[in-house]
Amino acid sequence: MSDVVAAPHRVLVVGDLNPDLILTGDVVPKFGQVEQLLDQATLTIGGSAAITAHGLARLGRPVSIVAAIGRDVFGDRLLGDLSGAGVDVGPVLRRDDVPTGLTVVLSASEDRAILTLPGAIPTVTAAEVRSAVRAACGRGVAHLHVASLFLQPALATELPELLAEARAAGLTTSLDTNDDPHGQWLGVDALLPHLDVFLPNRAEVLAIGRDGDPRRAAATLASRGPLVVVKDGADGAFATTLDGDVVHVRGARRQPVDTAGAGDTFDAAFLDGWLDGLGLQECLQRATTAGAFAVAALGGTAGQPTRKDLLDQGKAT
Repeated sequence: MSDVVAAPHRVLVVGDLNPDLILTGDVVPKFGQVEQLLDQATLTIGGSAAITAHGLARLGRPVSIVAAIGRDVFGDRLLGDLSGAGVDVGPVLRRDDVPTGLTVVLSASEDRAILTLPGAIPTVTAAEVRSAVRAACGRGVAHLHVASLFLQPALATELPELLAEARAAGLTTSLDTNDDPHGQWLGVDALLPHLDVFLPNRAEVLAIGRDGDPRRAAATLASRGPLVVVKDGADGAFATTLDGDVVHVRGARRQPVDTAGAGDTFDAAFLDGWLDGLGLQECLQRATTAGAFAVAALGGTAGQPTRKDLLDQGKAT
């Protein structure tokens, strides 16, 4: 038997890249020029795509990111932080005419409010993603992950064709839509036949599947083609296959400090295991464990686990 270990498949992540300004303490605004004192303010990597890419890099997975930012101090900071974490930022696009997007997170222990300036985020085009995919194919990319669909309307209109092209080129594909700020949830049906993995949370699967029961909603979406992996908060997660089989794992219990980015960290760990060919039960277990690590620290990336963390946690349980 050969002792040579194959290099892990590279992932190309497409989507949003912006700093998160996370505020904790007395975060419910009081108008009328009332000054409120906070407990903490943290500027960190934000955006579902960026947090997922960072999580994959933490797990030792080669990863590149396609996103648009401005030529400003926020953009410079993001590139430095991601590159320092091991993410390939070569495909990131710099815009001269729009600023880097910015999200302000008003964070309480059990919930958060999110205020986002889109900035450059919606400017990524399908042509730019196609170019990045072609370049990445020469570097061993095997998987295309798209995040924050509803923040990128220009890309979304051509995404079915783009995903089909990626799969025809031999890539597997996945999507995490994240929330729809307009509450319409349009366009996902056309994407499902071109996805290998769809990664909604409970609220998203109910809205997109148009059913009040998450298991039925997931089964409806899975019948269109993808493996549907649902993040179900404290109740853990479940995966529904094309054939209707369901695998469920319970949540890993940790006292939450900040829930920002936990779903993206879940995505990273699930995809990392899935690309390694692990069984669904183990992929889900690793993903829920990774999400529990993430909520134990402030910000989307500070608590993300390494592969050793997940393996050690698995041995302990």
